[in-house]
Amino acid sequence: MSETKPKVAFICVHNSCRSQIAEALGKHLAADVFESYSAGTETKDRINPDAVRIIKQLYGIDMEETQRPKLLEDIPPVDIVITMGCNVECACLPCKHREDWGLDDPTGKPDEEFIKIIKTIEIKIKDLQAQLT
Repeated sequence: MSETKPKVAFICVHNSCRSQIAEALGKHLAADVFESYSAGTETKDRINPDAVRIIKQLYGIDMEETQRPKLLEDIPPVDIVITMGCNVECACLPCKHREDWGLDDPTGKPDEEFIKIIKTIEIKIKDLQAQLT
């Protein structure tokens, strides 16, 4: 089977929290089905430290080791674009399928809010994985 796996881009404005979590969980849970990338229309200088800490606690993944904030032009062409719910317009990113997950940004909120968003992203990653298999 030489067919290449679809490439999925998780997009939000700063590429520092939700989209990074989605990239990490996509790679962790669904690498057999699709390739995961994240990017933003602007970037912060680092991934949200609370997201990094909680993902490490929950899944043993060190996002700072394998990921960094990226701009849309830093990722390869993708098949699927998923926006995180920050009203980001990425018309400049062509794709075959586009959806918005409508997630609140947990930045600056208590760990419980992060965990709620992370668990929602995990469910959505698994749903996407099931749709693509």
